[in-house]
Amino acid sequence: MVVTFSAILIAMMALFRPLQKNRFYVLHAALVILAAYYVEHHFFRAPIFAYKTILLFLVFHLISINFVTIIAYWRDKKAAIAGEWRVPEIDLHMLELLGGWCGAFLAQKIFHHKTKKKSFRAMFWLMLFFQVILIWFILKTLHII
Repeated sequence: MVVTFSAILIAMMALFRPLQKNRFYVLHAALVILAAYYVEHHFFRAPIFAYKTILLFLVFHLISINFVTIIAYWRDKKAAIAGEWRVPEIDLHMLELLGGWCGAFLAQKIFHHKTKKKSFRAMFWLMLFFQVILIWFILKTLHII
């Protein structure tokens, strides 16, 4: 399971170049791999790239990416208040694109951050729209809906 999760996360980093410099993505990858290691050594071993392993990866990925997205927004808000170096918007958008939009939406409400900048909000809602369309297409292709 650790091998599968690591392969997927490294492949995502290779495909999306902005992830290579995104510290929060590295944190996300570490959390997912640690969760896989824990489950593999304490509960069960799943075959590499098996259906069950991929579904478990998706669960760990979504939980972790949303948690890390909230941390990224918190860090950016803290830096904005202190006048320090900010988290690049591309990093925040990449976390949203990878499934952290729920955490981003929650963080925007909790920290009152990135709620006024229209270009940022437009990109956020555009990515959310495309993700919903993509999920609908996948579910339709798999004959689930």
